Amino acid sequence: MHSEPVASRSADPRDSRGNLRESRNGTPHLDAVSLAIIEQLQEDGRRPYAAIGKAVGLSEAAVRQRVQKLLDQGVMQIVAVTDPLTVGFRRQAMVGVNVEGDVESVADALTAMSECEYVVMTAGSFDLMVEIVCEDDDHLLEVINRRIRAVPGVRSTESFVYLKLKKQTYMWGTR
Repeated sequence: MHSEPVASRSADPRDSRGNLRESRNGTPHLDAVSLAIIEQLQEDGRRPYAAIGKAVGLSEAAVRQRVQKLLDQGVMQIVAVTDPLTVGFRRQAMVGVNVEGDVESVADALTAMSECEYVVMTAGSFDLMVEIVCEDDDHLLEVINRRIRAVPGVRSTESFVYLKLKKQTYMWGTR
C-alpha cells in the first residue's frame, strides 16, 4: 500500500461531478487513495473490494465506484496473466524493427497482428520493439518472414528469441 503522503498532488483531484481531473499531459489525475487501490489490485487482482476498502479507508461501494472509474478511464485493466508455455505457445521473441517512412503506420499494422503482444516505438538502434508469442519455430518464422517483413515500410528486423523467461511481473506499483 502507498504509505507516504503525496505532497506534489493537489488536495482535490476531482472536478465538480466527482470525476478525476486530467493532469497537464491529458492523463487522469490520481489521488493517493486511487493509487493505493491500484497497488492493492496489482498485488492481487481478485482481492475483494471490502478488503481493499479496509486497507485504503473507504467503503466497499466507494472502492467499487473508484475501480470502475479507473477501468472506464483506461488507467488500468484487470486481466489474467498466463504463462505462454502452459497454454501451448512454446516460442517467444522480441523483434527489433527498423522502419523507412512513417513509424506509426507500421506500428499500427503490427499492433493488429494477434501474435504481437507488445509494440513500442523506441529511440535507439530500432524504431520499434515488438514482442511476439508463437506456437513453435515454424509459426515464429511465418510471423517474422511473411507477415512482419511484408508490412510496407519495414526495412529490417532483428530477432531475439527467448530461451528462458526468468522474470515477468506487473508489480511496478504507482510510484
